Amino acid sequence: MMLRPMPCAPWNLRGGSAFLAAGDAGHGWRIVKFAAPRVRTSRPASELSESEQLRMSAMRTSRRFFLTGASALAAAVVAGHASAQDVIGDILKSSTRGNWDDQFDARASETGKVASTLPIFSQQTVAFTEQAVAQYQNIVAQGGWEQVPATKKLQLGVDDPDVVPLRKRLMVAGDLAKSAGISTAFDSYVDSAVKRFQLRHGLPADGAMGKYTYAAMNVSAQIRLGQLQTNLQRLKEKAGTLGSRYVLVDIPGAQIEAVENDRVVLRHTAIVGKIDRQTPIVNSKINEIIVNPYWNAPVSIVLKDIIPLMRKNPNYLKDSHIRLFAPDGSEVDPMTVDWSTDDAAKYRFRQDPGSNNAMASVKINFPSPDGVYMHDTPQQSLFGKLMRFDSSGCVRVQNVRDLVTWILRDTPGWDRQHFEAAIKTGENTPIQVVNPVPVHFLYLSAWSTGPGVVQFRDDIYGLDGNSELQITSSL
Repeated sequence: MMLRPMPCAPWNLRGGSAFLAAGDAGHGWRIVKFAAPRVRTSRPASELSESEQLRMSAMRTSRRFFLTGASALAAAVVAGHASAQDVIGDILKSSTRGNWDDQFDARASETGKVASTLPIFSQQTVAFTEQAVAQYQNIVAQGGWEQVPATKKLQLGVDDPDVVPLRKRLMVAGDLAKSAGISTAFDSYVDSAVKRFQLRHGLPADGAMGKYTYAAMNVSAQIRLGQLQTNLQRLKEKAGTLGSRYVLVDIPGAQIEAVENDRVVLRHTAIVGKIDRQTPIVNSKINEIIVNPYWNAPVSIVLKDIIPLMRKNPNYLKDSHIRLFAPDGSEVDPMTVDWSTDDAAKYRFRQDPGSNNAMASVKINFPSPDGVYMHDTPQQSLFGKLMRFDSSGCVRVQNVRDLVTWILRDTPGWDRQHFEAAIKTGENTPIQVVNPVPVHFLYLSAWSTGPGVVQFRDDIYGLDGNSELQITSSL
């Protein structure tokens, strides 16, 4: 159920006047309403319906506005300086109240939901992205949007002049309905709109204006239009050609889709290659799952990481359960190797299965000229990072066991229970996949999955042709 913003004042101002009256002894002041078609009475929270509880929760979000108004109302009535209706009128005219009019209960945005089960590389996505291009052409023709000053951490409850350009910016892109109005208040409308903007840009939807949100927001409309046009061509080349059941890794988005019959059935957070160790474009088929895999370190990692680590800590290989093998297959004692040179790169570095293994519990294999694959990781905390470009080219998969279970669906004897039991043995177990599943590593940084739902991602590898889109490397 979606929680929508509700009026801050917890009483109905229509149909009669209101004033403060003394309640029963010891119970203080209460609001009394006369000549109204209906009266709202106070009840314990346990007696409220779910919808009423949600409304009360939303009211509390803007409690400081209510408390200010209530205090003014009480003071006026007790002192006799003004009628309750006059004070209420002043409250409603306040520039800090946000939008408390008849439309307050409307959606913050007039466009579609960001979440979708529509695959990124679908024909419908192509059509929606073409609509997005037309939308942004119109925005550019009308002068684009103004920059939002990136000097303060704006968030819910703040009242600041910079909220005005923020509201305007959110309205132009369709994240904030025009009926929300223009004011200096960062109210629940703006909070919802900022969260929607963040979701569309692959950012944590916390509603706070931080440096990454400002950077994404202040990319010009003209540059965003160019980004859409560039990615529309990529979409057209691949949409509808990936099959009825496949795995997609979107590299800029650092996300994975498991697609079946034109619907995303699983979505996973991913960690992809660093800027200097990029994840390549892949079009292949998953033909093997390895439970409790050995990890054979690529030569690039041996040269860039392992040899320098051995120079600092001669026990690194032993501590990491990595064994060294000569070209003839014989095991080599690391203490006999000269680590001051790069000669060790001629050996094979193999890490035994276990909790410290770089691939943890499972490896997803497929033919690849670049030798990349997908796998689990012992470093689960990395999935919580804002920018997940941290691997040496392979793709780490969050909740990988769910994906593997889906891949092995047609492989007899390998249901989830059997798969989990195999992991617990700690034994290296290769599984040949019946009906190999197509897998695609593709590069898409802008698309649309519905009217007004335009997605943008950081052009991490700089393939879109404009340096302003490489937001991560500029901050």
